[in-house]
Amino acid sequence: MLIPHDTRIALDTVVDLVNTASDGEQDDGLADVAALYDFVRNHSVSDVGDLGQRDLKAVRGVRAQFAGIFAAPDSRSAAELVNELVAAAGTTPQLTDHDGYDWHVHYFAPGASVADHLAADCGMALAFIVVAGEQERLRRCEAPDCGRAFVDLSRNRSRRYCDSRTCGNRLHVAAYRARRKEAAG
Repeated sequence: MLIPHDTRIALDTVVDLVNTASDGEQDDGLADVAALYDFVRNHSVSDVGDLGQRDLKAVRGVRAQFAGIFAAPDSRSAAELVNELVAAAGTTPQLTDHDGYDWHVHYFAPGASVADHLAADCGMALAFIVVAGEQERLRRCEAPDCGRAFVDLSRNRSRRYCDSRTCGNRLHVAAYRARRKEAAG
């Protein structure tokens, strides 16, 4: 599956945003406005002015909607959720070539809030996944104690864990130890 650079960046951003949600093990990664500023800076979200509590609340709402898309049981459900999200953001597609990047499309209106910016750009990235018939690539880690979101970009859609070096390796080691213990006796 060929994914343009800006779509890949938006997919990485949406995954990271969804994974900021508190899950019982980890605290909310968007606990306050300072954390939102860090998220925006770390993901090079452009055209963002001053942020406040209203922005934090709105971004958390968008995050919940993105999580719903990852949990959607089928492409029709995912499409409905994406359509709601993108429509509410008031998309205004524009070609741009800022900050040393070649031409790409921004879907948010100039001066849009950070929540609308994320909803429009990341929502459209998810829309491209659904349009390509690849909604099943939007996954949650299968490790019992994880559940983090990820986009499976493997050639054969076989990725099961958010990170094979942590979750995948931990489960493989546990299975190996269980087999050795059973064989021993």
